[in-house]
Amino acid sequence: MEIALKCRLNKPMKTGYSYGQTKVSQKIIMAGKQKTYPKLVADDRYGAGKSKRRGSLQNKRTVEASKSKARKTSGNIFKKAMSWVIKGLLGLFWSVFWRASFVIFLFLVTAIGYFAVNLPDVGKLLDARARGSVTLMDRNGDVFAWRGEQFGGAADAKSVSQALKNAIIATEDKRFYSHFGISPRGIASAIRINLSEGRSALSGHGGSTITQQTAKLLCLGVPFDKTLWDSETAYEAYCRKGSLWRKVKEAAYAIALETRYSKDEILTIYINRTFLGAGSRGFQAAAKRYFGKSAADVNVAESAMLAGLLVAPTRYAPTNNLDRSRDRARLIISLMEEQNYISKSEADFARNNPAKLSAAAQARAGGYFADWVMQSGPSFFTDNTTEDVIIKTTLDQSIQHAAEQALKTTFNTQVRKGSKAQAAIVVMSANGAVRAMVGGRKTKVDSAFNRATQALRQTGSVFKPFVYATALDLGYGPNDIVDDSPLTLSIPGSGQWSPKNYTGKYLGPVTLSEAFSQSLNIPAVRLSEAVGRENVRTVAASFGLSTDLAQGPAIALGASEATLIEMTGAYAGILNGGSSVTPYGLLDLRLLGEDTEIMGKSGGIGERVIKEDAARQLMYIMSKTVSEGTGKRAAIKGWQIGAKTGTTQAARDAWFIGFTSDYVVGVWMGYDDNTPLNGVTGGGLPAYIWRETMLGIYGLKSPAPLPISAYNISPAGVYKLRQNQSAATNPIKNLLHGILRKPQSN
Repeated sequence: MEIALKCRLNKPMKTGYSYGQTKVSQKIIMAGKQKTYPKLVADDRYGAGKSKRRGSLQNKRTVEASKSKARKTSGNIFKKAMSWVIKGLLGLFWSVFWRASFVIFLFLVTAIGYFAVNLPDVGKLLDARARGSVTLMDRNGDVFAWRGEQFGGAADAKSVSQALKNAIIATEDKRFYSHFGISPRGIASAIRINLSEGRSALSGHGGSTITQQTAKLLCLGVPFDKTLWDSETAYEAYCRKGSLWRKVKEAAYAIALETRYSKDEILTIYINRTFLGAGSRGFQAAAKRYFGKSAADVNVAESAMLAGLLVAPTRYAPTNNLDRSRDRARLIISLMEEQNYISKSEADFARNNPAKLSAAAQARAGGYFADWVMQSGPSFFTDNTTEDVIIKTTLDQSIQHAAEQALKTTFNTQVRKGSKAQAAIVVMSANGAVRAMVGGRKTKVDSAFNRATQALRQTGSVFKPFVYATALDLGYGPNDIVDDSPLTLSIPGSGQWSPKNYTGKYLGPVTLSEAFSQSLNIPAVRLSEAVGRENVRTVAASFGLSTDLAQGPAIALGASEATLIEMTGAYAGILNGGSSVTPYGLLDLRLLGEDTEIMGKSGGIGERVIKEDAARQLMYIMSKTVSEGTGKRAAIKGWQIGAKTGTTQAARDAWFIGFTSDYVVGVWMGYDDNTPLNGVTGGGLPAYIWRETMLGIYGLKSPAPLPISAYNISPAGVYKLRQNQSAATNPIKNLLHGILRKPQSN
């Protein structure tokens, strides 16, 4: 290098280099210790300022480079720190995660083992109801209603209809025979759907398998305890809790079920324990409830309807809304077709021939009659029974249908739209056996207010037969004369009382038959006062009017209150010849599967109240109401009918109670809040309802007379008082002196 430099120095000097510079540079080079370079001419060419700027730029770049290097160094340090933190956190998470996973795994294994060891035999899990059921049968032995939790007997997954089994699996868990109790795919799908619908991951769809649903039905092995839960509803709410911890336990229990039982055994538990609406526990009970057949016999359409209940038993119950239930069933049929359980032709046939309800299911809950019968037995065999009970009743379903149809027709054709008026009907045999009962306009009900048995209403003129029954039993007859003229009585503590006839007119002397048929008030009061209010009260009470009867003279005009069933039962006593009856609906009660009767009938004919001859005379008088009097609207060609109309003060109640040779029918009409009826009397709409009911009962049956033909009634032949007895020795004549007059002989 030194030789090269020497050569360079021997060359001629170039323009722009100064000697001094060369000399200095040479000196430095020669010294060989300092590394300096000659000043460039370009430095002078651009000027000192420019040179300084250039140096400044170079310095700036150097600073920036230094800063950039510092930043890079700092960034590398931050990245290294973050990397260290993340690695540390991941390491910590992993160490915690696998430990937690291991703990959870141990818990699940322990829980599964515990549950599996403690699970009983399948047979003990099929029916664990806290309540029993009551099955009600009509007079012919046909089931018409159920109460409580109906079980229907155990059904095996292998014995039920294959269509039903396929419908259940297609609807609830198509991978049932392939998963191990829980379905990860199903859970993931459920979470995705829940999130897409704006809910939390665990809210809404649960992705539960049939095994998990069975675990819920078994309440994870926790039995019902009355000391822990106030009701079964509270217990079931506890069993359906959906917390994360509950889900974990449910998964463990489901896997334990899979470990302990076969798939068909799990399905058997599910088939028997699931709730399917209308009080039905299990598919066997539901099949009998809705279709009147065993679960082994249901077809594709019926199976689809039953499986459709699983999502919401009350909403899709066919007894609540048949069209909605059929729509749901069509969806199930499509699922069965998609999953190749049925062919297209089978699916089309099922869709075109939807399931039809049995007659008992169409009757729904048995209505008011079933509720009334349930109250007639001891609660430990009815409402609170823990056994399965069979009750045979007096109900005649054809008569029940006739009464319901009569009420419906009347309100659809004779009553203004929107009216809140109510009505009730009771049909009874002469011995007190109730054949039909309608407690209000809504006939398909359960546990509703029953106006036939619970509503105490003022009786009005339908009470008058008991006034006349008292007089006839004391010796007077249909053709005796009573004075229909204005009357004023002095009542201690109340002052003067002047009753009036409904029409405001007075007919003067009238026979008892005429006074009764025209429902005259004055003759009834005179007669009651003559025979004695206490006697009238005794006769009425003996015929079954158990409520407190009025104490004053207004008792004759029906100032007392009674229920429709009490009044109808009292009239039945007239029809049977003068003996009291206790209305009843229960014939016998026994436990399911047993022949021994626990209870017999709860009512019937009791003691005699009036003489049979007096009862026959009263039937004759009452027949005039329909043939000549206020009840003409109830007349049926060829039929002999005894009846009485009744309209209470301000027309708050309208009654018509009448009988043929076979049945007594009582009809009441009014408002629940005692609002006066507008233009309605007992001889109007109630008589019309009565007639429609009887026409529905009898149809084309040949007319039969009332049992009054054995008594020969002539205009003057019914006056029983002996002429040779004085008023002093004849208390009846003395009582009636000045009130009743003997008719003139023809």
